[in-house]
Parts: sequence; C-alpha cells; structure tokens
Amino acid sequence: MARGEKGGAGPGVAAVTFVVTAAIAFGVAYLLVNIKSRKEEAAEPYRFLAEVTEDTVDPEVWGRSFPSEFESYGKTVDATRTTFGGSEAMPAQKLEKDPWLKRMYAGYAFSIDYRERRGHAYMLQDQENTRRVTEKKQPGACLHCHASIIPAYRFLGKGDVMRGFELLCAMPYKEAHDLKDDKGGNLVAHPVSCVDCHDPKTMALRVTRPGFINGIKVLKASQGIKDYDPNRDAGYQEMRSYVCGQCHVEYYFKGEGKYLTYPWHNGLKIEDIEKYYDAEGYNDWVHEETGAGVLKAQHPEFEMWSQGIHSRSGVACADCHMPYKREGARKVSDHWVRSPLLNINRACQPCHSIPEEEIEARVNGIQEKNAGMMKRASEALVEMLDAIVKAKNAGATPEQLAAAYEFQRKAQWRLDFVSSENSMGFHAPQEAARILGESMDYARRAQIKAMEAGAAGE
Repeated sequence: MARGEKGGAGPGVAAVTFVVTAAIAFGVAYLLVNIKSRKEEAAEPYRFLAEVTEDTVDPEVWGRSFPSEFESYGKTVDATRTTFGGSEAMPAQKLEKDPWLKRMYAGYAFSIDYRERRGHAYMLQDQENTRRVTEKKQPGACLHCHASIIPAYRFLGKGDVMRGFELLCAMPYKEAHDLKDDKGGNLVAHPVSCVDCHDPKTMALRVTRPGFINGIKVLKASQGIKDYDPNRDAGYQEMRSYVCGQCHVEYYFKGEGKYLTYPWHNGLKIEDIEKYYDAEGYNDWVHEETGAGVLKAQHPEFEMWSQGIHSRSGVACADCHMPYKREGARKVSDHWVRSPLLNINRACQPCHSIPEEEIEARVNGIQEKNAGMMKRASEALVEMLDAIVKAKNAGATPEQLAAAYEFQRKAQWRLDFVSSENSMGFHAPQEAARILGESMDYARRAQIKAMEAGAAGE
C-alpha cells in the first residue's frame, strides 16, 4: 500500500471512534439522568396541586394532584361484562331474568325493582332512581354507602360524626339527600370519593364509615379484643380490605331510629349473623304470600370473602380488584374497580403463575357450579312457597305453619345470602356450596311441614 493511502485511513477511524465514544457517553449520561429522575419521582410520589380537606368530596379536585388514580376511577363508568357479572351500561332487571326473586321478595321493596350492578361512579345515581326509593319510604341510613356522606354527618352532629350519623339515619331519605350546609350547598352530591378512603393530609388509607367502625369493634370484642379501632390497630394489608368492607357487607336498620348496624356481634359466618337476628327478634319484612317473618341479605362480600382461601392467605380485596401497576418509578393502585377476570395479568398472575386461559377456566368452573346450585335452590324455594300457600288456602293456621315458617326463614336467608353476594360463589366456593345445600334442605323441610299442616287444616 502506498504511503499516502496508509496515512489517509487514520482520520476516518478516529472520526468513527469519536462518534461512538460520544454516543456511549451521551447514553450513559442519559441513563444516569433518567435513573436520578426516577429516584426523585419514587421519593416524591405526588405533589399537591390543589388543596383537599375533609370536606373535599369532589374527586376532580383530588384528581389535579392524582391524575392517574382519578383517570382510572373515571373508568368505572364503563360497561365491563364477564359471564356472571361486571358493570352494566344499562342495568337489566334481575326480576325479569330470574322470576323466582320476585316471589322470594314478595311484599318487600326488592320485588318491584332489582337491577344488575353498575360501576362505582353510578352508585348514588342508581340509588336515587330506583323504584325502591322513589316509590317506597326509605331512611337516610341508605346513604351511608352510596354517597360521600361524612361531611353531612359532621354538619348534622356539629362536628361529631357519630352523632350526625345517628341523626341522618333516622331522617327520611329525601330529607337527608337534600341536606344543605350553612351556605346553601348540597351536602350529598357525589358517590363515594377519595376522601372516604384516604386521609387528605397524608393520603394514608383509613376507614370513615361509622357502621363499619362500630361493626368491626363488636366483631373484635367477640374475639376477645377490646376497644378495637381499625384506624389505629389494623395493618396496611388489612386496610386494603377494610376500606372495601365499609360498604360491601350485610347490615340492617335497627330500631325506630333506623340506626345502620352491622350484625357481627357473634362473628361473620351466616349462622353467626342469623343467631344475632334471631336473638333480636328481627325481621326485614313479613312475606306477602306466606306470612312468615323473613330476612333480606344485602351484599355480604366482606363476610363471604372472610371465609375463603384468599382471605386466609392474606390477599386483600384491593389486590384483586385494584391491583398495582407501574407508571415510571411509581407503583400505583389501579382505581378502575372491576372484576379480576378483566385484568388477569395484574390481578391474578402475580400469585398464580399459570396461563390466563387456565385461570379464567377455573373461575368459570367455580361460578358455573355455583349458578347451577342456585338454580336448584331457587326451584326448591318456589315449591316451598307453593306448598305453604296451598296449606294456608286449605285452612292451616299460623300455629300449624310455625315450623314451616321457621324453615322458610332459614331457606330464604341462605339462598338470598349467596345470590346477593357479588362473586357468584368465587369468594368462598366451599362455603357458598354449603350454604346453598342448607338452603335446599330447609326449603324441602318447610315444604314437608306445610304439606302436613295443610292436611291437618282440611
């Protein structure tokens, strides 16, 4: 090679080397800057861009500081459907789909309007518009779980939330719903919001609902734990279930003051609750067809979940229904509260390292079996009601039907407990199957007793 040619190669190699070195240096610098910014982002997970207080019930104001959480919460308006649940765009009438419900609730408000569920964003609107409220007298206690209600309690109680809770429970629904503050502003204007589960100063999870605070206190007392305060004594993982258990529970309106009460004095199992109601001599209503005093289950997700494997394994409600997600360096709880089946990757697979198809098939299998048992229990219920009505028409007296009434109460309570619980048996499959089996047994016993009473009355 000629001397000139050899010398000409040098500057080209040097230029390439310079460019590569500069690119590497830039990449390293960019990486270090990115790491530094991510660490700063993780160290400061949020910045208050708008002041929030105990009276800030509008989630949009909170959303200025927590845009990700607010955006995902807003998605609860979306229709999301699984085989046995989800959130309906236009909530269908359950009474048309399952006519046995109308007979089970005969004489009660649920016999005129009982619709499929929708997302959290609709919880106040749907309550305002149900015929159970527009056509029947309901107490202010109903707002406990459907509205961001704590400021109203505080206003009525002159700063004392528990006293305000007591006063509002006793008010007629419309009067409580239309309550205004000293400036004429509506105190009941939003469904459950950020302030109901988070401390506005620290963002820490907390329980605000007086019904739950009272209920968990008596539950812990039954277990030998005195003066329990969830906001003081519960761990973080417990709170990730307690904030949901504030509302997704069984309850009743106690006494003339309609004091909203969680019947956990003996425990959370269905027999424990039934024992409490029996001791109180409580009936939700008298069945219109038979004349039996019966009970109405509300939505006992917390009680049913407490009997299941996930609860025993320390898995919280939020782990499945509000799973964590990554946004940059931040770990955020997804506030699009929905079925885990719509989010299997983040809701289920952090613990279950099996394919999504396998998880979905297992869940569907559990729910299909539960639906099948519910169908059989409902058939037994209808035949029980027919038998009691026939016995009454044959001249059987209430005294002669007393045993049939007792079994009817037990049968309805058990079927209603499972059908009103919004997991189609998944929260505790074995417990749900046991309860439905007992429902069928009690319905058949009631049917036999009614036949005997009818024969005696002829």
